[in-house]
Amino acid sequence: MTKAVNKIIVGLSGGVDSSVTALLLLEQGYEVEALFMKNWEEDDSSEHCSSAEDLADAKQVAGKLGIKLHTVNFSHEYWENVFDHFLEEHKKGRTPNPDVLCNQHIKFKAFLDHAKDLGADKIATGHYARIVENQGQYQLQMGLDDSKDQSYFLHLLNQEQLSQSLFPLGEIDKTQVREIATKNGFVTAEKKDSTGICFIGERHFSEFLNNFLPKEKGDIIDENGRFIKHHHGIAFYTVGQRKGLEIGGGFSDSPEPWFVAEKRIESNEIVVVQGDHPLLYHNTLIADGVHWVGEKPNFPHDCSAKIRYRQASQNCQIEILENGEMKVSFESNQRAITEGQSLVLYNGDICLGGAVIKSKHNE
Repeated sequence: MTKAVNKIIVGLSGGVDSSVTALLLLEQGYEVEALFMKNWEEDDSSEHCSSAEDLADAKQVAGKLGIKLHTVNFSHEYWENVFDHFLEEHKKGRTPNPDVLCNQHIKFKAFLDHAKDLGADKIATGHYARIVENQGQYQLQMGLDDSKDQSYFLHLLNQEQLSQSLFPLGEIDKTQVREIATKNGFVTAEKKDSTGICFIGERHFSEFLNNFLPKEKGDIIDENGRFIKHHHGIAFYTVGQRKGLEIGGGFSDSPEPWFVAEKRIESNEIVVVQGDHPLLYHNTLIADGVHWVGEKPNFPHDCSAKIRYRQASQNCQIEILENGEMKVSFESNQRAITEGQSLVLYNGDICLGGAVIKSKHNE
């Protein structure tokens, strides 16, 4: 089978990464079409994440490349499979990662299914990660550009999804991507990278959440239980947070900034500490919702882990408890382990899978 007979549908978002992805696949001899997904309806506007502007840019790129552009609206699927969960987790005082669920349920489920209906052999996206087949197993590996690697957000993908996906940007860096886009006259060449909540865009977070969650005031206290001020609702804060606490002078002789150290759901209290406080550090966590990209390892297993995106991988040992949850013991203390965030596991460049952080403690 030659590459020329393979039909690939690229998720064309109107950004520079997906634009160059489509071009690279054409240059490799694939039959390429594109699909633009609209996934958010509630308050789509030019101020936040204008899908109209993104669609116009996607059309310009598709036109330049001479490829067909399909459009689809996955707003219902996004609300049910990603945003509902996002809100429920915040109600529980946890800090979820919607980008992870977005990849699992929208980009590599709804999009993949739709693309197959359109006759695609595989889909492709502009993610900075690599898919490597090794003895019948598909490995998810880090992208070669360390500063842009997105394997963290892709750790819930399974073998079937990986076998039907391509990540052409995994082998190059962002600088090269922008150079290619500029050389080919793409309107997206200098377009700012999308940030914020997946498909919703960059927002003033508290104001955005306030549209969907009730504010239930409670107490902000220090580690000794001393009342400092009222908070606006426990869902609007996250462990390790510094900005937005607005704790003025008079509460301490120290000029050091205050940080959220703990969220007590039962009592609706937030515990804050000053500076690089010991209460911000833990060496052990428990995680649930364990997922393996390929075959699970033997336990206990020495590997590395990230408790947040952009963090350098941390050496740890993992084991599975009798209830199916995962215990992760780190070589060094970790700052601001946050319930609800994704724990992602690695052996070198290979992403093993991950889980959702449930609790933390010290041993």
